[in-house]
Amino acid sequence: MFESLGWLPTFPLLGFLILFLSGGGLPKRLIAVIGAGSIGLAFVAAIVVALPIISGDAEVIVHEVYTWLAVGSFSSAFGLYLDGLSVVMILVITGVGFLIHLYSTGFMIDDPSYSRFFAIMNLFVAAMLVLVLADNLLLLYLGWEGVGLCSYLLIGFWYQDPANGYAARKAFVTTRVGDTSMAIGLFLIFTQLGSLDIQESMALAQGEWGLGSGYAAAAALLLLGGAVGKSAQLPLQTWLPDAMAGPTPISALIHAATMVTAGVYLIARTHALFELAPDVQLLVALIGLATLLIAGFTAMTQHDIKRILAYSTISQIGYMFLGLGVGAWSASVFHLMTHAFFKALLFLAAGTVILSLHHEHDIFKMGGKWRQLPIAFASFLIGSLALAAFPYTSGYFSKDEILLAALELEHTGFWLWLGGVVGAFFTGIYSFRLVFVVFFGDSAGHHEAREVTGFSMAAPLLVLMVLALAGGLIHVPTESVFAASEHGEHHVSALIHSIMITVPLLGIALSYLFYGFRTLSVERLMSNTIAQGLHKFWYAGWGFDGLYRRLLITPYVWLAAVNKRDVVDTAAGVLVTLSEAGNSLLTRSQSGSLRWYILSVVGGTVLLITLGGVL
Repeated sequence: MFESLGWLPTFPLLGFLILFLSGGGLPKRLIAVIGAGSIGLAFVAAIVVALPIISGDAEVIVHEVYTWLAVGSFSSAFGLYLDGLSVVMILVITGVGFLIHLYSTGFMIDDPSYSRFFAIMNLFVAAMLVLVLADNLLLLYLGWEGVGLCSYLLIGFWYQDPANGYAARKAFVTTRVGDTSMAIGLFLIFTQLGSLDIQESMALAQGEWGLGSGYAAAAALLLLGGAVGKSAQLPLQTWLPDAMAGPTPISALIHAATMVTAGVYLIARTHALFELAPDVQLLVALIGLATLLIAGFTAMTQHDIKRILAYSTISQIGYMFLGLGVGAWSASVFHLMTHAFFKALLFLAAGTVILSLHHEHDIFKMGGKWRQLPIAFASFLIGSLALAAFPYTSGYFSKDEILLAALELEHTGFWLWLGGVVGAFFTGIYSFRLVFVVFFGDSAGHHEAREVTGFSMAAPLLVLMVLALAGGLIHVPTESVFAASEHGEHHVSALIHSIMITVPLLGIALSYLFYGFRTLSVERLMSNTIAQGLHKFWYAGWGFDGLYRRLLITPYVWLAAVNKRDVVDTAAGVLVTLSEAGNSLLTRSQSGSLRWYILSVVGGTVLLITLGGVL
């Protein structure tokens, strides 16, 4: 029944339509069944259509639904394309997405907008599936913008709070910068290659542009602009921490399984184009490295549990960009998958903690809750181990592949590897800072906590715990997709492997000394003026919001104010005023008095004669 690719986006889209058209009039139990069930059916369909590719019976499956756009000689089909790369994406989107939806049925049960929540979540998943299954760049862009629209609606879900509306607008506007860049890139590809079909355009690019082509570099750079916007990388990373304004399951869906991975998918899907522009590909790696380090420093200073996880997402996406930039395409996709497991686990566990502590977000107001919140504690412990790349967890295998590939890059490889290792050190610090403070720290409030669980909330956590531990053993079937450009086995010394294993452990140990055993004092460290300045700087996200406000927002607002009263408008206003005055005088002259008319004629005649004599 589910052999057709068309079923994948159809199920969540049908769920959206039913919930939207019902206007919230359905019982909550039925809403939960429709909302979560539609994603569950999509997951079953994803498994069915993926089996031929996973088993090796097929490399590619193509399904053309219909021709949805035809203008002159140009036509674009609503066509779906499935290969090893899109198999990974659809299984992550629907599988992790289903677990998040199931968790949401319990987490959001008391929300008055229960139906609206699941309607938008379903539409979000449908748009993401269209994005990763599209066989042409135009359809991909449709899914891309659909994801952006849904993110706006979800981040601002609790729109009654003005701060949430601001966060939604910030995400929408910031990502629009990248989306515009991507749109221009698509125009360039079409005008120069005459096709938007992904496979055809990549083949044409390799045949017509060649290595180092200016057109290839321009197109890759423009697509990179779209990728950094959606995946919250430098310089467009500022929207993601504020996106925590939405409910926690939304944060899990955006950060783990859908939106932020779209940029990684775009670059991986168009990898042939980036290989033609080696300078741009190196830029991808440098952006990823800078982002992962900046986000890692910032995560260490935050005290909101969700913002810490948000900055960790920015950092981990940075690792994926690093992998893409050094040509480790499969490793980046592998890390995308493992990150979805442990990050969804961490966000859902954070939701359990927040709900159990009466919507508290400040980690320093939690403390000592490991006995009272056993499921959340186990989830956080396992998720943090995977996040910190603890040996033989899922995050260890995928991050290891990326760093080894970076090391093998000529000229800059060592520095990229070293930066990635330093980032892993900070990951160990901030991930276990979260564990030690929340579950072993001093209780500054909420002395009694009762874990809010049930099957719908506990089951997804248990499944994700298993995946976070063993997900590194899952094979990523991308050999045929990246066969021509993928690195082979990595041959490095035992010293390199030892360093990569030891450094995250040192970060965990240092975190334990500061926040667990408390041999080292944070207060004593922060008594230093330099430390206070660095903390303030890092806490503010390295000042990017303030910088953009001064360089972009303030000048724009000033120009808008000037334009509101510009010269053209002023001149037009003067003309209008003069015209109205002239009209008033002429109107008053039409008195209906014959004597006034005779006087006017005589006076005018005298005036003309006088002027004639003078001139």
